[in-house]
Amino acid sequence: MRLPRTPSFRLDGRTALVTGASSGIGLGCAAALAQAGAHVVCAARGAGRLQEVVDALREDGCSAEAQVLDVSSPEVLDAVFSERAAFDIVVNSAGLARHAPALQTSAADYDAVMATNLRAAHFLSAAAARAMIAAGKPGSIIHISSQMGHVGGIERTVYAASKHGLEGMVKSMAIEWGQHGIRINTLCPTFIRTPLAAQTLENPERSAWIEDKIKLGRVGEIEDIMGGVVFLASDAASMVTGTALLIDGGWTAD
Repeated sequence: MRLPRTPSFRLDGRTALVTGASSGIGLGCAAALAQAGAHVVCAARGAGRLQEVVDALREDGCSAEAQVLDVSSPEVLDAVFSERAAFDIVVNSAGLARHAPALQTSAADYDAVMATNLRAAHFLSAAAARAMIAAGKPGSIIHISSQMGHVGGIERTVYAASKHGLEGMVKSMAIEWGQHGIRINTLCPTFIRTPLAAQTLENPERSAWIEDKIKLGRVGEIEDIMGGVVFLASDAASMVTGTALLIDGGWTAD
């Protein structure tokens, strides 16, 4: 009897772009892909912190380089993708949150969140897929979404709207690009202990509410998302597209 073999989770020989790679979840994604063997292009707007990340990855024996990138500009995105060979993996972890009650949300904050979380995600995906199609190669595009793309939350109307929109966008792109071997998915974490979440987690009332909602009884750590992003990037997920991988400790199980 010939037993089936588990597809490889290794990413040797592949090149990945990770946006928002200078901190938090983006940094975790960059480290995870690099540790799995990919050459990782770490992208963010600020050069200083970005280079520190690349230096740390190289010191860890990984292959990485820095790319200063503002994902809000479709023209800049098109230029970056046209100047390089098509990436095998693109992880979009650039995101913005401006939390406020719905009645107190300003038009400026609404536009800023939507511009980063949805508009930029659309044009980044399109630029990545266009390059893959032109090169005649398959690929994996992964967006860091949120559990808030599947539920609502206190003072999260605009953020949740942007992530719900992202989930619909990804499903539609998966339908369009599947014929080219391009997979596109979302990874949806609960609250992860990062600088972005610090203000919320330092509020005792909010922290208690969060831990009550998370069935596993704890806030997520960056390491909790690393296996998921490697899975979605690898051959182990070769039949996975247009879907969301929830890393939420059971928050959305209700």
